[in-house]
Amino acid sequence: MIDSRGRRPLSNRGQSLDARPKTRRTCVFFHAHPDDEVLLTAGTMARLAAEGHRVVLVLATAGERGLAAPHPLDPRPLSEVRAEEARTSALALGCARVEFLGYRDSGVSGETPETAAPLPFSRVPVDAAASRLADLLREENADLLTGYDPAGGYGHPDHIQVHRVATRAAELAGTPVLLQATMDRDRLMRLMRLAAPLRGLVPTLDPRMFRDAYTPGHAITHRIDVRRYTAAKRASIAAHVSQTTGGDSVRTLAALLALPTPAFRWLVGTEWYVRTPTTGR
Repeated sequence: MIDSRGRRPLSNRGQSLDARPKTRRTCVFFHAHPDDEVLLTAGTMARLAAEGHRVVLVLATAGERGLAAPHPLDPRPLSEVRAEEARTSALALGCARVEFLGYRDSGVSGETPETAAPLPFSRVPVDAAASRLADLLREENADLLTGYDPAGGYGHPDHIQVHRVATRAAELAGTPVLLQATMDRDRLMRLMRLAAPLRGLVPTLDPRMFRDAYTPGHAITHRIDVRRYTAAKRASIAAHVSQTTGGDSVRTLAALLALPTPAFRWLVGTEWYVRTPTTGR
């Protein structure tokens, strides 16, 4: 449907993401660490950019506490390496801008000394971080903001904080559309059961870890078909070289990159969101 000014609303299976038809939207994707964008939103970002919309990636931290095997030829701190990887990933997705809020990575456990300064992102007052994100949303006149579901996906403390900060920032800035990037928990559990024979190699394939993770299928409001953009998504994943090694088991990104194209396309060709009511303009 095209309105009287010839503007076509962005839609998903007939559902408009925004009630205000507009030729070009500005869409801000808010993530906790470099590489978080690749699994949940990379296809959507690439699709929006290809359709002519302005896509902005905002990262709360540089992911300096992430797992990574040391590189003998690269002495840089992990934060610098991952920041560069994020910019390469964003370029592959067609992003117009990448911004870091500069908070400390809390780590998976969230355990850091109380006296450590600056505070890790998960312990920063929500209004303080949300105010900074809201400033960017106003500067960009953003039409859409993505955060995470209330569980923070699988429960990482920084991901839970992204949910809180994004929700408050959208309220402060009056951003019209707020989407929680998530996964279909029911589909994820089915995949985990199918992958049970591989559990010895990849401990994270244990379904018990995901019983309360992400979002049940019936609560998801948007299923975005990104199969046409999986080449960009693969390039985005490949940019995060530091996150394909390290730890005691096969890393998720490395496993995805090893998949043949048809399997990769099937596995990551849909992205899921829950639209959250806002008081935006």
